[in-house]
Amino acid sequence: MSMVLSTVSTVASGALSGVGGEMGRRTSERLYGLLSRARTADGGVGTGSGGGEQQPTLPVTEPEQTAAALRLMEVARRSPEFAREVAEWVREASWLAPRAVPAVALDASRPQMLPPATAVFTDREDVIEWITALLDDADPVPGAPTIAALTGPGGIGKTAVAVQCAYALRERFPDGVLFVDLAGASSGTALAPSDVLARFLERLGVPPAMVPGDEARQRDLFRDCTADRRMMVVLDNAHADAQVVPLLPASPECLVLVTSRHRLGRLVAEHGARPLTLRPLSTADSVLLLRRVAGSERPAAPDAVVQAVAEAVGGVPLALCTTGAGLAVREHLAWERVARQLSERIHGQGQGGDAMRSGSTDGSGGPVDPVRHAQDVSYSELTPECAAFYRAIAVWAWPTVTVMCAAHAAGVAEGQARELLEQLARGHLLEEVGEERYRFHDLARAHARQLAVAEDGHGRMSAGVRRVAVAHLRWAAEADFRVLPLRWRLGPAYRALVLPEDRDPADGKHALAELRRERENLAAVIRAADHHGFDDLVWQLCEAMWGLHLRLGFHAQWIDTHLFGVEAARRCAAEFGDRRAVGRMLVQLAFGYMGAGRAADAEEALAEAVAADEACGHHRGQASAVEALGLLRLKQWRYAQAQRCFEEAREILGRIREGDDGWEDLPRATALLEHHIGRALTKQRHFEAALARLNDALVRFRRLPDGGDAYNEGRVYMSLGELHLDAGDTDLARVCLDKAVEAMETAGAGLQLADAFESKARCHRLSDRPAQAVADLRTAAVHYEENGDRVGAERVRAGLAELEA
Repeated sequence: MSMVLSTVSTVASGALSGVGGEMGRRTSERLYGLLSRARTADGGVGTGSGGGEQQPTLPVTEPEQTAAALRLMEVARRSPEFAREVAEWVREASWLAPRAVPAVALDASRPQMLPPATAVFTDREDVIEWITALLDDADPVPGAPTIAALTGPGGIGKTAVAVQCAYALRERFPDGVLFVDLAGASSGTALAPSDVLARFLERLGVPPAMVPGDEARQRDLFRDCTADRRMMVVLDNAHADAQVVPLLPASPECLVLVTSRHRLGRLVAEHGARPLTLRPLSTADSVLLLRRVAGSERPAAPDAVVQAVAEAVGGVPLALCTTGAGLAVREHLAWERVARQLSERIHGQGQGGDAMRSGSTDGSGGPVDPVRHAQDVSYSELTPECAAFYRAIAVWAWPTVTVMCAAHAAGVAEGQARELLEQLARGHLLEEVGEERYRFHDLARAHARQLAVAEDGHGRMSAGVRRVAVAHLRWAAEADFRVLPLRWRLGPAYRALVLPEDRDPADGKHALAELRRERENLAAVIRAADHHGFDDLVWQLCEAMWGLHLRLGFHAQWIDTHLFGVEAARRCAAEFGDRRAVGRMLVQLAFGYMGAGRAADAEEALAEAVAADEACGHHRGQASAVEALGLLRLKQWRYAQAQRCFEEAREILGRIREGDDGWEDLPRATALLEHHIGRALTKQRHFEAALARLNDALVRFRRLPDGGDAYNEGRVYMSLGELHLDAGDTDLARVCLDKAVEAMETAGAGLQLADAFESKARCHRLSDRPAQAVADLRTAAVHYEENGDRVGAERVRAGLAELEA
């Protein structure tokens, strides 16, 4: 009973979010079929073919899931054949459960996510010794990792210490190291645990289609994946306990290193973390670090002068590195001059009268800030051009600063931006974290931003943000167009976009990878544009991220950004903007809610979308919203309601006239709806009507311009294969699935091609053709492997082993 209940829960909770892709959908629909037959066997109304009969609905709540499991078990006890089918379904659905993933991930390469260590690391051996002692003296508690929490003020070197310790200890953790910068300088920049979990799960070998949309199930999957592993998890720059707790692995063999400026009391009290506060370096170690960073090539300086510089920056590693880097890149800058500049700032005697350049206290006679003084000295040595650039790129907390972002923030050419970024990195005012990708320490960004406020003013800063937003919109729209060239879209950013005739078949995948790489920056651009009131850009940026989210999920970010998009679109509509954008944003937000398993929120958003599009007479948008509601009903097993939604959307599309918005998209939109209606009819067992609709969809997709839509032709053939299987005709099912294979090969859709071969193998098994089933499963496994779905490949190989046993 417990196994069946667990499987019902897994399948039902994943039905809305789409976990498992097509395999997950079929597993959900098989549960619907089993429950329909169980209802008939219990003497209830049958699954029949019409007439208001009560059918099962998706069991969402715990009592509903328990009742569904009990019904399956009761019928299985009376029917050996039904019991065999339930057992087969449980075995198939087990690949959707989190526990199936670790075995696959263990065969993958161990994640090694640590950033490079600093070559000038100085002192802190006591921290490594302390953590080593924690590990050696630990009394393992089942499910509880060893947790070390390093705290201290900004710039004290927490990240460098954590990374150095991780490298020193990683041989003790053969299953890999996970690392993330939680960006916890403020609550506004802090990463959501859901985003981090998605990143970790990917590195642990979980395919994107298997990553749940909601944080709770992501957390459960992460703990399952790490339960039997010896790993190190480095959580850098945490803002609060709530950000850290969901990221804790569930293995006593794991070590978690956490760094934060804040005391993490809950982590200590409830999870046994051991805290350690980092202190400034001693004068001797400060001198050593300064000399290492400045380099041995410089002329020797008197020890007293170097010591004066070291003492002026208070033993704070960030200040020491900033000061040393300034000396390293300016060969004519004398130690004595740096010592004098620092002394002047400490005693309030800076040159020029600028508050940022000369201020040395907190304004109330409080203690001086050594990091600020070091930054002021480095800033004073920049050329005017580089100083303006430094200020410009700090107008917002970009997760990383790319060449494109920097060039548009500062209003300079990309070649010039590239040179200036390198200058700032050499001076330790920026850190290079990837190829042409940089990051501010948050204290450096705060310094640069305050300079921007004082010297440039909010108007110039806002103009820089708008340039960055426009550049990212232009780039993202072009990438999104390459990912989903046939979809309908709103916004002027897509005007005049065309695909090259000699387009690489893999171009769409490359574009999706590019969008994924910039995902966090794009989300930050949306927040920046919203903060500065650029509503027209906010909703268009959300529109340009549709392909990314539709294909890859990232539901927490999806919902967060599109909430901004909805409100921005509403403000635009109230100020003579594009009123169609309101419904568009609400529909996209609803899909985000669906992926996170929030059906009620999705339904509410879709109702608002229908009303908004109806109010502005946007038939294409209204049809899309009603269609989305139908897709939600399909996921909920409300097939008759889904059919009515699709037919209503079809009727709304019929109101579009030549020249209206959506006219050019009408043939494809109609074909998609015919396909949806055919699927809904199939699940109601109206096979003859379903066949007619699916064949109509097939004809419509073939008639589309530019040679038709091979991918959607393949999807219709897959649906035809499922129809014939449900109707008991395996021969016709196999014919349709052969056509699906041809179409997916033409479309270059590797994962869907693997799915088609797997479905063909099921036909062969039902027809008692084991040799053909083995051949198709072997082919499916190859395609899953080639397209990065290790879980799919492993699942198929398990089926092969059963057939060949």
